[in-house]
Amino acid sequence: MSIDAVVGANWGDEGKGRMVDYLARDASFVVRYQGGNNAGHTVVNDLGEFKLHLLPSGVFYPGVVNVLGPGMVIDLEGLCEELDELAESNIHPTIKISDRATICFPFHRIEDGLEEDRLGKDAYGSTLRGIAPAYGDRTVKKALQMGELLHPERFEKRLRSISAWKLERLQAFYGKKDIFAIDDMLAWAEKFGGRLREYIADTSIILEEGAKAGKNILFEAQLGTLRDLNFGIYPFTTSSCTLASYAPIGSGLMGYPLNTVLAVVKAFSTCVGEGPFVAIMDKEEGDALRVSAKEFGASTGRPRTIGHFDAVATRYGVKMQGATDVALTKLDCLSGRPSLKICTHYAWQGKNYDTFPLNAILEEATPVYKEMPGWEEDVTQIRRYEDLPAAARDYVEEIERLIECRLRYVSVGPEREALIIRD
Repeated sequence: MSIDAVVGANWGDEGKGRMVDYLARDASFVVRYQGGNNAGHTVVNDLGEFKLHLLPSGVFYPGVVNVLGPGMVIDLEGLCEELDELAESNIHPTIKISDRATICFPFHRIEDGLEEDRLGKDAYGSTLRGIAPAYGDRTVKKALQMGELLHPERFEKRLRSISAWKLERLQAFYGKKDIFAIDDMLAWAEKFGGRLREYIADTSIILEEGAKAGKNILFEAQLGTLRDLNFGIYPFTTSSCTLASYAPIGSGLMGYPLNTVLAVVKAFSTCVGEGPFVAIMDKEEGDALRVSAKEFGASTGRPRTIGHFDAVATRYGVKMQGATDVALTKLDCLSGRPSLKICTHYAWQGKNYDTFPLNAILEEATPVYKEMPGWEEDVTQIRRYEDLPAAARDYVEEIERLIECRLRYVSVGPEREALIIRD
């Protein structure tokens, strides 16, 4: 038995989906344990190219049970759309949805948009998928659990009560009277929730039985360390815990320690959304790399901010994740660049920082770079580490030294097998 986690060490969009898709071949269960459909995992394999938002990235293996854990907030409509998109490619995964996961309703999306509009230039950069309001309602005990869909009378009574409360709040906070109809929320829940009832179960029991039977379990996180609610660039974070240490809670599998934690990082820095981003590239250089590396958000299509590799942020992210190994993705996208920069420190008020500080410093800090030579060769067909150009190996090994964690995988393309394993 092996229980492992794949997590992001940075701002998200590191390439976790491609690593889960690769590693899921040896798993019996792949488990999403937090988040909603506010971010996406892009997977490229022999079946095609797919963008997943709620479904775990193990859906392409017929023998894998894909679990949406209790730590998630689930947009019923979004999940049905993902299943329909897979079905169009003749992919029919085995899924189980925790009865303790909570529902993200259309009124959460409305509330999300109204708050971002109210904040104006100080907005958090929300994806407008309703995730923060959905997690907020869970905290104040106004959420509906997936399992309540199995009890229709109770579900309707609670949804009517919660919807009325929500309408009162939206009018009081934003002056929006009757911005949605309660009956429409009920119809939406029946239309999409009705399709999902067959998948709802006590997933803690399922995972416990799997662990006792010695099955391999792979946890999949959404976003990365720097978007974590507790340890990220608050308040420009998501509303859940993105760390590997949350996997037992967000999955409901207690008492089974993780064997490995694979932190995924990109060979350069990217982020979607707002918040401090110290090692940003010059506009012309960043714009060119964004296009060539296809750096646009999988969920929203928004252009990602592009930066040089940030060793300060990544070392912090790796440590907060408790990573045992690191996967470096998109090394191939740096081919053809005459030189590369790695941010080794942050400078602020005459002091250099090699530890990751709070936003009060990050927002004013400037990067201190180490410059390294680039390489011209196309590396996409290389599968042995020693066959990489010397400059590429030097770059990889300098990153490994600076982040203080073994760099086990090097991705040289989006495809499942475009991967170098360093033993």
